[in-house]
Amino acid sequence: MISKFKFLGKFASLLCAGLIALNTMNVHAHDFSAGALVIDHPYATPSIKGAANGAAYFRSIENKGKELDRLIGAKTTVAETVELHEMKVEQDVARMRELTAIDLPSGEKVQFRHGGGYHLMLMNLKQPLIVGERFDLTLKFEKAGEKTVKVWVQQPRNMGNEHHKH
Repeated sequence: MISKFKFLGKFASLLCAGLIALNTMNVHAHDFSAGALVIDHPYATPSIKGAANGAAYFRSIENKGKELDRLIGAKTTVAETVELHEMKVEQDVARMRELTAIDLPSGEKVQFRHGGGYHLMLMNLKQPLIVGERFDLTLKFEKAGEKTVKVWVQQPRNMGNEHHKH
């Protein structure tokens, strides 16, 4: 009889752990659609204390359509303006530049990840970006139009204690 209770106790523990894991996955996995575009997991990194700017990213924006689309702008209430940026390493020096648009080729996923490549700069933050908070970000696409997404402020796993610095 005792072995049945031990089994049921272990089963209940495993079931609870599985449900918690599923719930955590649902909390951090979110995507949005705009026309033929799928905007996967919008997120921002926490801002550094006293920093004027922040950054927002996406796991990717996938264009499932048959034509090129372009991200041509963005806006949010947490910052004065939003700029489209690209970071490239040239001769061992990371250089960042503002872009007027970011191409989203047909049938491809374009990543917007911390540590390099494309990202959105949140210029002149009106409030700090704190882990666990969320905010709206409206993206403007050339063909798909405007789409408001929910951005989660989170500490990326491979970011450690470093922050996006500008």
